[in-house]
Amino acid sequence: MDTENGSADLYSHLGDYNVLSLTAPFSPERYIDAIRDCENAGMEAIIIDSISHEWDGKGGCLEIVDQLGGKFQNWAQVTPRHQSFIEAIVTSSCHIITTVRRKQDYDMTKDDKGRVQVQKAGLKEITREGFEYELTANIEMDTRHNATASKDRTGLFMGKPAFIPSEQTGELIREWCESGIDIEQETKSAIAKLANCASIDELKELKATLSPLVHQHPDFMKAAKTRYAEVQKQVATIE
Repeated sequence: MDTENGSADLYSHLGDYNVLSLTAPFSPERYIDAIRDCENAGMEAIIIDSISHEWDGKGGCLEIVDQLGGKFQNWAQVTPRHQSFIEAIVTSSCHIITTVRRKQDYDMTKDDKGRVQVQKAGLKEITREGFEYELTANIEMDTRHNATASKDRTGLFMGKPAFIPSEQTGELIREWCESGIDIEQETKSAIAKLANCASIDELKELKATLSPLVHQHPDFMKAAKTRYAEVQKQVATIE
């Protein structure tokens, strides 16, 4: 999904891929429709280059708020639309990679004489604050194309030296994506193990050994709550 004036064509030497060009207005709904079009076309992976226009582009969220009057209460109408855009990304059946523009950020401070000073405060992503919390991994690039992770649920990049992304990087991510577990089967197995837990400590130990996806599963949580109550009752009877 190209919002950068045809820049997707600059990477044609890397291999075959499809391009969906998205032009203004860059409303949340147009991004959502584009994601759905990719899904319906059978795409397995989507690169959105970039999401910044949805926030700060022509027809994006900031402009929509201005058109509504520019008042704080106008965000009550725009925030749900932006949230729907985020939900379309995180709930998509496709793997999604998003890029975001960055700009220099500044802080207003006072010196020891009370004079206001403007200081550089690093680079800031041009999208609504907090977007990276929705991501599995957030990779930041410097001007020399070196990448570091500011967030990484995969464990592939966090705390590692800066690197230049390559095909091997993509292969690592793909292998991680394909190394998942069968949640339903693992949940059934975990529920069966609950019956063998005779103490609260054993219940806690079982939970600690499970994948977070399993011990957050509604069926497991319901069964664990029931078994917890049973164990507490047994302990009280013995005492």
